[in-house]
Amino acid sequence: DNDKPEECNVCFSNYDEELRRPRTLLCGHTFCTQCIEDTIKNFQLICPSCRAEHSATAATQFPINYGMEAFIKKFKSMQVTSVRAPTAKPGQTHTRGISKKLRSMVQEHKNSINNLISECEEVLSQLGKYQGQVRDWKTQHHQLQDRLYDLVEQNKAVIELLEQQDTSVLNMTTEGETGKKQLQTMLECLNTVNTVKEVVTTIEEVDQYNMEAEDWIQKCQELFPDVNTVCTSVKVQETIKKALDMMITETSTTAVPIILGDCGFSIMEKVMRIVGENPLKKLTVDDLRGMSESIKRLVEAGLVLAVQQDQDDLCYSRITLQDGQLYLHALQHQPPPTHTHTIQVTEVMEALESSSTLVFIDLAWPGSLRRRLHILLDTDTMMARQFVLLCTGQHQSGSSYLNTKLLKVWNKGEPGECVMAGDYQYNNGEGGAPLLPHQRDHQYQKSGSAGSVVSQYWPWGDQSAQFCITTRDFTDGGQWPRVFGKVVRGLDVVRAVVDHSDITEVTVVDCGVVFTF
Repeated sequence: DNDKPEECNVCFSNYDEELRRPRTLLCGHTFCTQCIEDTIKNFQLICPSCRAEHSATAATQFPINYGMEAFIKKFKSMQVTSVRAPTAKPGQTHTRGISKKLRSMVQEHKNSINNLISECEEVLSQLGKYQGQVRDWKTQHHQLQDRLYDLVEQNKAVIELLEQQDTSVLNMTTEGETGKKQLQTMLECLNTVNTVKEVVTTIEEVDQYNMEAEDWIQKCQELFPDVNTVCTSVKVQETIKKALDMMITETSTTAVPIILGDCGFSIMEKVMRIVGENPLKKLTVDDLRGMSESIKRLVEAGLVLAVQQDQDDLCYSRITLQDGQLYLHALQHQPPPTHTHTIQVTEVMEALESSSTLVFIDLAWPGSLRRRLHILLDTDTMMARQFVLLCTGQHQSGSSYLNTKLLKVWNKGEPGECVMAGDYQYNNGEGGAPLLPHQRDHQYQKSGSAGSVVSQYWPWGDQSAQFCITTRDFTDGGQWPRVFGKVVRGLDVVRAVVDHSDITEVTVVDCGVVFTF
């Protein structure tokens, strides 16, 4: 094989923008236009690489590989240097490896894969929830079928539709799992590439798998949910329930016209919009405490928001359900989406446990998916109350820890190591003015153990909004003063941050509080 990406593997001539433009066969291999033209015999073309047979009359029926052309333009501006190592024998050379620009390209593809994996996981999660809903509907229809003989045929037709939808979801789920594994394999390959040839070959494969993953995500959004299946299922269910008192109702299986758009909503959001089983209403804390199945489905679909009047405008916080716990996310200073159920932010906050509050912070950095830590706060302290305001964005100034960067690692590798963060003003360590009036309270604890959340004195004294999270125990009996919280889950995330090459690349991408009714 030719390891020069700018050359055709048949004629070894450089690709150009005229007679020798790169074209890709259906089998995936790329050659210049002239060689493809010369290889066509009797309306057949045999791939010079894999010997696959293709029907062809002219080279122009095969698409130009624009990705290859773009890569070659970039590649020509890069250099991979080889030097002789001090210990090399005469006549031998050792390569330093790929250039910084090429490594940057590899990192871009790694980031792209990580993003696609996240999207795949989100769509797979939505498919799982949707599949659970489809199977719930199937069960309901089977139960109704035993009681209503006059609607058996109609009910069977709905079950068949749901079976088809169930099979389609299962098939797409299997395809998605396979695609995700392929992306993960490519990510591992990119971590191990050492030569130009390996980079070129791997990136070609990555581009192909990226395209397949994007097509799969788009296909899921287009296929699910099936409007006719969902509408018919709901309509027949309602009709059968009414018929339980011996009143047989004639029902239509024609779906009402609903325009969902392409990718504006998640799969479960589209399901809830089609079903429309609950009129929009204002919820209460009791609705969340005793969460019925219908409320649970609304929360999972992202259709329940906490709202707050912000001067002349209404703003909102997302409420999500994860691992059986409800999360209130940082306030978004923009009008809430339409077609959502709402609850007042103040009502939610007043219902939280008064003695302690569990908050969450999501961190992300280049080459890594977002990772979460949970912090249990002692709300008897001013710093803890201020911390809650900055995690939820509910202070009248609108200030929040959202999108702030971590600042530095103190005492790295030594006892008492800690990570500094919390400059919501300037994001450089020189901000973080207190939000609450100065007060002297003496409720703070002392601790020398890792996972402590400590008030940072500089640059605003003991009221600063900046804070530290300790990642190593003190070994000499030392203790941190003014401890107002403890990391109860996710300390490994903070320790991983310490090992990152540039701490200021780590960003708070989400934060808020966890409901502990």
